[in-house]
Amino acid sequence: MTPHAQETPVRIVRKKGGHGGGHHGGAWKVAYADFVTAMMALFIVLWIVGQSKPVKESISGYFKDPGAFMSNHKVGSGAIEGAPVPAVITGLNNIDEAKLRQLGEEIKKKIAERPELAKIADQVQLQLVDEGLRIELVEKSESFFFDVGTSEIKPDAAAILAIIAREVGGLPNRIVVEGHTDSRQYDRPDGYTNFELSAERANSARRILVKNGVAHSQIDEVRGYADTRLRNRANPFDIVNRRISILIKFKAS
Repeated sequence: MTPHAQETPVRIVRKKGGHGGGHHGGAWKVAYADFVTAMMALFIVLWIVGQSKPVKESISGYFKDPGAFMSNHKVGSGAIEGAPVPAVITGLNNIDEAKLRQLGEEIKKKIAERPELAKIADQVQLQLVDEGLRIELVEKSESFFFDVGTSEIKPDAAAILAIIAREVGGLPNRIVVEGHTDSRQYDRPDGYTNFELSAERANSARRILVKNGVAHSQIDEVRGYADTRLRNRANPFDIVNRRISILIKFKAS
């Protein structure tokens, strides 16, 4: 008779009950995340409560329709004249923006107080842009600011620049002076172009600004754009493309 093979005993292992390290592993993380979210919401509400009415209206408009708000209220989309541009949630300093808007209004007021400048007051155009407040002296049907092909500033333009200088001088904001021309080209053997002309006009404006109160240290740049930044792109030869721009930059944060 063949002997039976030896049977291997079966062992039953019973684990003792206890509180393992992972039993409550993720619960505290969820609770902490909820707490942080609630605190963030509280801080945002407190920040909004402390803002001015235009900022509150802008925030409300953004959340009602973000797409329409961003397309209709870009920084620089509106001039100083007319309804004020709502503050946009950007990196711009809202206080500085308000001060520059007020500065623009004061410059327009000072120009309007001078009867001899009434004929060209509408040729001084102010606009808030991404970099700050841009003040443009734009030519129209006549050469009020410069004779054709020259960089010598006429008396009326010099008077306007002096007004701007007295209002801007002493501010902490840096200033950029820009010169622009139309697309009429020079035909000179020495290679003189609209770049030289626009840069010379910008420097002529800079000298008058400095003479009337703007510090040398306030001048950040002098730019000669020639006809690369046309105001009227549909007509490169339009006289409105000939202009001087004074950009008062937002203060560096």
